[in-house]
Amino acid sequence: MANAKILLDHGSGGKMSHRLISDMMLPLFDNPVLSQMDDGAKLELGGKRLAFSTDTFTVDPIFFPGGSIGDLAINGTVNDVAMCGATPQYLSVGLLIEEGFAVADLEKILVGMSQAAAAAGVTVVTGDTKVVPKGAADRIFINTSGIGVIPEDVVVGSRHARVGDVIILSGSIAEHGVVIMTQREGMTFASDLKSDTAPLHLLVKRMLGVSRDIHVLRDPTRGGVGTALNEIADRSHVGVVIHEDKIPVKNEVLGICELMGFDPLYIANEGKLLAFVGPAHAEKILGAMQADPNGLDARIIGEVVSDNPGMVCLKTRIGGIRIVDMLTGEQLPRIC
Repeated sequence: MANAKILLDHGSGGKMSHRLISDMMLPLFDNPVLSQMDDGAKLELGGKRLAFSTDTFTVDPIFFPGGSIGDLAINGTVNDVAMCGATPQYLSVGLLIEEGFAVADLEKILVGMSQAAAAAGVTVVTGDTKVVPKGAADRIFINTSGIGVIPEDVVVGSRHARVGDVIILSGSIAEHGVVIMTQREGMTFASDLKSDTAPLHLLVKRMLGVSRDIHVLRDPTRGGVGTALNEIADRSHVGVVIHEDKIPVKNEVLGICELMGFDPLYIANEGKLLAFVGPAHAEKILGAMQADPNGLDARIIGEVVSDNPGMVCLKTRIGGIRIVDMLTGEQLPRIC
């Protein structure tokens, strides 16, 4: 281990990322808040419950159909805070810029961030800028942190899935990852496919407005739906069953995945969420999601079971059962 080195796989969001965090980081920093390992920390301060999250964005290319590294950085942290059930309010922005980066590109990114923050209703209240020598970074990396308030009677977290819960997916998967992959490879298609980057806090607010029987919220970014479901199954000690014919995937995404040999279940999304909800309120929550612009294609895709705790099983279109493991290896580095 003394000569071991960090690999791209350690940043994939899959098994090696999980191992790096659980084996190296948690033992050093372990505390009751961090050990929950949710998208954001849930804190109590001054009589209020707060959600606090941070994320760093290194996506390549920095401009892509549907967005840029700038609005991705705003929406990503807004969503991490929202997945705690909170209403995002304030953000910080940290810029790491390579010497020689075009000022015009920086301005374009910052304008996109300003517009994304305004659209999400959040305020950027602090930040930092560092410039490093040419070659010490690749153009620009962005860190954003965010904070929001959790309503009193909202309790969501990756350890709260229960047997009998219904699993809802807010829309079609794998679009962000496929767009980044095709742009990076210089592939062109007769398609209007674009990244799904979007803020999801208003969708969450709409869901919580019709029912508080929501136990888990998760945006399946790196590692995709497959990895996110595995993490929830593991932390909640439950089994998860999903149905292949219920999972929405656009035809062009399926075609590109087949061409490139990728499984859409493991490809990143930047504007979708998974919700584990009580069965009695599932249809009501689904209806609220389908009334939101970011949930028009929401569907029930599975359920939580007592069998095979910690495991995710996919019922295939032809009636078979396939185990969906956590992502191994790195499908596509610098996806977000």
